[in-house]
Amino acid sequence: MDTIASLFSFITTPVSWVIVQFHTVYGKIFGPDTGWAWGLSIVSLVILIRICLIPLFVKQIKATRAMQTLQPEMKKIQERYKNDKQRQSEEMMKLYKETGTNPLSSCLPILAQSPFFFALYHVLNGIANGDTIGVINQSLLESAQKAHIFGAPLAAKFTDSASEAQALGASLTDVRVVTAIMIVLMSASQFFTQRQLMTKNVDTSVKTPFMQQQKMLMYVFPVMFAVFGINFPVGVLVYWLTTNVWTMGQQMYVIHNNPTPGSKAQAAYLERLYKHVTHVGKTRRRSEKTIIKAIVAKGRDRNEAERKFINGLTKAGLAAQADGTVVKSDAQTVVETEDGTTTTTAAAAKRQQPKRQSKSQRQSGGPKAAGETTSLSKSDEPEDEKPSDAAPRTAPKAGTGGGRSKAQSGQRKGGPQRPKSPSKK
Repeated sequence: MDTIASLFSFITTPVSWVIVQFHTVYGKIFGPDTGWAWGLSIVSLVILIRICLIPLFVKQIKATRAMQTLQPEMKKIQERYKNDKQRQSEEMMKLYKETGTNPLSSCLPILAQSPFFFALYHVLNGIANGDTIGVINQSLLESAQKAHIFGAPLAAKFTDSASEAQALGASLTDVRVVTAIMIVLMSASQFFTQRQLMTKNVDTSVKTPFMQQQKMLMYVFPVMFAVFGINFPVGVLVYWLTTNVWTMGQQMYVIHNNPTPGSKAQAAYLERLYKHVTHVGKTRRRSEKTIIKAIVAKGRDRNEAERKFINGLTKAGLAAQADGTVVKSDAQTVVETEDGTTTTTAAAAKRQQPKRQSKSQRQSGGPKAAGETTSLSKSDEPEDEKPSDAAPRTAPKAGTGGGRSKAQSGQRKGGPQRPKSPSKK
């Protein structure tokens, strides 16, 4: 570990300078030789580094989203070469190369902060050995050696002997108890961070080698932290525990507000978004519009949770637009009653086009319902056209065929009548 730390010695001076600046501030509050002053200086260093890495984290999210767009192509490759694992892996690597994506992009934050980690280890190891390093002079070295965090010196390690712990002004029991608890917390936070990524924010419909790799890292990383943690000074354990907690909180925020499509986190997010949109009637935040815009653009390629979300909006009388906004649709209309309450009623039905009339219907003057006679009786005529001295209607004689209308007997209603042909005897 000393050899690795020495490789990053070029950054030890900036790291030690930042720690000293924070120590100057906290030393005025808690005292220069206290564990609070030095411990909070390390925590502040972590926060400063992670804030500087936020652009890299955003780039990581974009790379992860690019990987998600390749899921359909990955699924096709899996189905095509399901009996040839080697060819399947080759086609996957070819797809990554053509699209410019990197399945290991999730490791970028870890790789970026590794120089700061090893530089801090080099600084704390120098404090444990009594060596001045960077901008830490002899007075600051003596102050750091006196600092204790819950009874354990800042530079003490789990593997130290009783004499080494006593030289730092602490007992071996206190050192091992504090370091063991911090190692367990560090490993547990790493495992929980990786587990929530695999169980909540992964599209389970597609199985890729990258997913298998992430699943393996979920168990490998905590074991690695536990093994290497016994050789870390207390100050480095404080650094690594703080960065793990930051990563866990940062990932929880991303999963809650920008989940992976097809994951369990997306189904939960869309359910919350549906309740919010139906209650308010519109989208408010830019992130909500971005997600709805992506769902609308998918069309038929939507997953089950996305289809359920769109169908729910339709039933609620809302429609998702291509720009990510949500507006009221024509399916339902909100009506305000006299007492001030609002009720949702169905909108007017679409106007039906009249059916095309047959030739006989056009000749008879209009459509008729089934079982209705084709001729108009005198009672159906307008009153102004009826003769005033019309005799009362008498029932037709039996056998005369009075029940049949003129149209049924072959005569046209209105206009010139068709002449009767002479009967042939």
